Amino acid sequence: QLQASGGGLVQAGGSLRLACTASGRTFSSGTMGWFRQAPGKEREFVSAIRMRSGTTSYADSVKGRFTISRDNAKNTLYLQMNSLKPEDTAVYYCAGETGGRIILSNMWNPSAYDYWGQGTQVTVSS
Repeated sequence: QLQASGGGLVQAGGSLRLACTASGRTFSSGTMGWFRQAPGKEREFVSAIRMRSGTTSYADSVKGRFTISRDNAKNTLYLQMNSLKPEDTAVYYCAGETGGRIILSNMWNPSAYDYWGQGTQVTVSS
């Protein structure tokens, strides 16, 4: 129901734009987010957005470099990643929640999300 795309191999300092398209249900009243998982590490929060209000949250490690956005008409979530660093290398997952239950302070919590995409690999070379 969530299909992530846009990953790839890029040099440090480069940019990528990830997209996550939802099908089968709408997330326009809920929250969607991006998480990532590097080899041997736990899944970590990257960014999230309230689909109706556009309120956003970012991990400190990506603030100023990544921008999350959404297109409710297309039921699609985006993550624009600029100034990429080798430490950004990971599988990036999109996640969603439809009921609008996630409070701002809990957007970082993967357990708060009900739906997950399959992940897209981002590799940043030094």
